[in-house]
Formats: sequence, structure tokens, C-alpha cells
Amino acid sequence: MRKTIVMSLLLGSSIFAADYSGVIESPDAKKIIEKDLLGPVKVYTMPSGCITTDPEAIARGAFIFHNLNGEAIKGNPPKGLSKTDAKGKPKQYGNCVACHNVEGAKGGGNIGPDLTGYKASFIDSHARDNQFVYQKIADARVDSPNTHMTINLTTKLFNEREICDIASYIVSPK
Repeated sequence: MRKTIVMSLLLGSSIFAADYSGVIESPDAKKIIEKDLLGPVKVYTMPSGCITTDPEAIARGAFIFHNLNGEAIKGNPPKGLSKTDAKGKPKQYGNCVACHNVEGAKGGGNIGPDLTGYKASFIDSHARDNQFVYQKIADARVDSPNTHMTINLTTKLFNEREICDIASYIVSPK
């Protein structure tokens, strides 16, 4: 019996001592890191007519600000937006509300600046202008090199029109 137990233990340990390196995935970390690196900081010029009082643009901006993506989307997107991107994959929206509070926010975040009353506090007082808002959304690293905010235009998460829509929403009266 003792011989059987010893043989079982030896056989069992040899299974654990086998070389499994061929079945373990070993991704090339260098390629992953290069893919994830952001491009250089970029100053963007806001397109002409970007900030608007057009209700459809503001509705798109509000939708982007308050939503996640096509799979977890809340409600139907307004005219000009879709639940999917050009490749048919779920469209990633802003979910800005995860970090920023704003009028009407549900679950407004407290990580980023509170955007409640932004128009009155910053735009109307001339402390900031629309170009500042556009740039902050496009690539916030220009004046905040260690920001944790998503770098939206540089990474192509959003296009210029979507950034204009978000900016129009932020500076609109609510």
C-alpha cells in the first residue's frame, strides 16, 4: 500500500512538473505598449461654426455626455448619432458624467470639474472661451499634461462634429 501511495504521489507531481510553456500565451508586450501610446499633445483649432445653439447639436452633445456605448446605451440616439460606429461595432460615447457633474446629471461624477452653470460661470464672465472648451475636450493635455481625461480627438474616439456637439451642450443654458 505504501508503495502505491508513493507511486501515486510521484506520478501526480510529474503532471505538475510538465513543461506547459507551449500552451501559455506570451503576447509581445512591446507591440501592445506601442499600440496604446498616445500621440503627441496637439493644439486644435475649433472649426468655424462649431459652437451652436442648434437644439439638435445640443441634444447630440447631451446624449454623448450622458451615455456609455451601443451595448449600454440609455434610450435612442438623437438624429445624427448611431448605436454603432462605421465598422458596425458598438459606438463608444463619452460617459463624461462619470467624472463630471452637470445640470440634470444622474450619477454625476466628482473626479473632474463640476460643469454645472458652466456658461454663466466661465463663458459669460469671459474667464474661458469656446475655443478653450473645444480644446479641453479634444486634447486636455495642452494645459494639463498629467490629466486623466480621455484624449478624444487625438485618439479619434470622437470626430470634430461630436466634439463641437459636446462643447455646444456644455456651454448651453440648461
